[in-house]
Amino acid sequence: MLELIERIHNIDSAEIHDNLTLPYELRMRGRLRATTETSLDVGLFLDRGPVLRDGDLLQARTGEVIRIRAADEPVVTARVGAGLPLARLCYHLGNRHVSLAIGEDKQGGWIRFPPRPRTGRTGRAPGRHPCTPQRQIRPRTGCLFLGRAQP
Repeated sequence: MLELIERIHNIDSAEIHDNLTLPYELRMRGRLRATTETSLDVGLFLDRGPVLRDGDLLQARTGEVIRIRAADEPVVTARVGAGLPLARLCYHLGNRHVSLAIGEDKQGGWIRFPPRPRTGRTGRAPGRHPCTPQRQIRPRTGCLFLGRAQP
């Protein structure tokens, strides 16, 4: 088993040994055992806290470099208008400690979050148009994860 122990940056793509595709739930963990795209067993032994993002690079004890890929997974995408409706939905989901991603595309603003039993109804409220595609989820980290103290 390859032991991945260090996060690294700025490396030539030719030096990447393999890819490890993980869903968001596993990218939050610092310790886990997984299998890469070429069926190589790896173990993550990383510092807890920072979430692994799509494209992050990890180095093994023996020098190999593995690239992290975010898996496509079911997500609820709720489309809401900007301003107060967006703020209300974010507040509502935040109170339930739901990891969410906020973005905008040609169709307007959206909030994307993993499906959970109690959050499915949230996206069906008036003015919100939910759908559940297979996408990568890239939630925003809060101030507690950026090393800042609460005021």
